[in-house]
Amino acid sequence: FHAIFVINRKCIIQMVNAKSCEVFGWTKEELIGQNIKIIMPPAIANHHDGYMKSYLETGMKKMIGTQREVTAQRKDGSTFPCKLGLSETKESGLICGFIHDLTTEKAAEAELLAKTRLTEKIINASFDAMFVINERGVIEMVNAASEKVFGWSHDEFIGQNIKMIMPMSRAVNHDSYLKKYMESGVKKMIG
Repeated sequence: FHAIFVINRKCIIQMVNAKSCEVFGWTKEELIGQNIKIIMPPAIANHHDGYMKSYLETGMKKMIGTQREVTAQRKDGSTFPCKLGLSETKESGLICGFIHDLTTEKAAEAELLAKTRLTEKIINASFDAMFVINERGVIEMVNAASEKVFGWSHDEFIGQNIKMIMPMSRAVNHDSYLKKYMESGVKKMIG
């Protein structure tokens, strides 16, 4: 479920769902009747009413009908990344905001990035030529020793098939060997 906020053209919250209260820490009673700025960090909140005024005067939609990542603020003042989608109900003049908390996703992305950087450091620390390839044999990571041993630059390696470093007699069969390994799991050269 997404946190849902429904506001009028004066930016006043008309309705929220239970997820809104759970995510933001406010009760329904505390939110209803407040300006939507209550869930925004000050840097964003200070401009929000002006954005709405501009939209009402010009009819130009910058956020309505779109989704984008923004920062939201909880009752306790803490902020979090979220995806905000806005839609308008023309007849009623109400604007619905759908907010998805991205905290977990962003933490997972940061953890993956940290692990990737650590792996790169370990690979680059090796004195031996090292490559990381994907399931199709395409080089995704290479260390400095590989550049010295084989004479190609990092950029020349990345995105190329690993068979580029093999003698032709081995290279012609490499992709089929890799395919058999991916299908069967039987290791002949790996490990």
